[in-house]
Amino acid sequence: MALPAEKKETIFTYADYLTWDEDERIELIDGEAVMMAPPSTSHQIISMEISRQLANFLEGKKCLAIPAPFAVRLFEREGDPPANVRTVVEPDISVICDRNKLDAHGCKGAPDMVIEILSPSNRRHDRLVKLDLYQRAGVREYWIVDPEARTAAVYTLEGGSYRSPAALYRAGASVPVGVLEGFQVDLRTVFPELEREEK
Repeated sequence: MALPAEKKETIFTYADYLTWDEDERIELIDGEAVMMAPPSTSHQIISMEISRQLANFLEGKKCLAIPAPFAVRLFEREGDPPANVRTVVEPDISVICDRNKLDAHGCKGAPDMVIEILSPSNRRHDRLVKLDLYQRAGVREYWIVDPEARTAAVYTLEGGSYRSPAALYRAGASVPVGVLEGFQVDLRTVFPELEREEK
């Protein structure tokens, strides 16, 4: 879902981001604009199902699950002007437990959990670039959901680094969410086509 924008010498910031057309999905990675391709139908079905499970569990609780499009300024600190912020990402799903991080434009700082759903155009971006960003920002739990392989790879932050290798779960599994005690994502309904084929 990530396509390189036209290469320019300009270093973009969040101040530029705020002026861009809201209909265009663009991320800022260290000052470089990265265009995001429209998601596929299967991507959206998977995102909706995981969001539904999260929202049901979190009803009445302090944490929130917010689907894309939703801007996350990973490294922004209190008092930073928009012109000083060079990284803005749009995770497929963000879980945020500190509501003080939320403002009218999105999330300031690292969410507690991020879920990215792979598409043919974003596999390298999510597995390398975003993994590094989320690790540096201190995202406590990072999931990479692969619709083709029907898997969820779960990275947990330990001592400032993601534990490697990631815990890998396949369709049919229930995946515990480390940042949400007592909650598991049921992959049987996330990947329903595979479940039907296996029966």
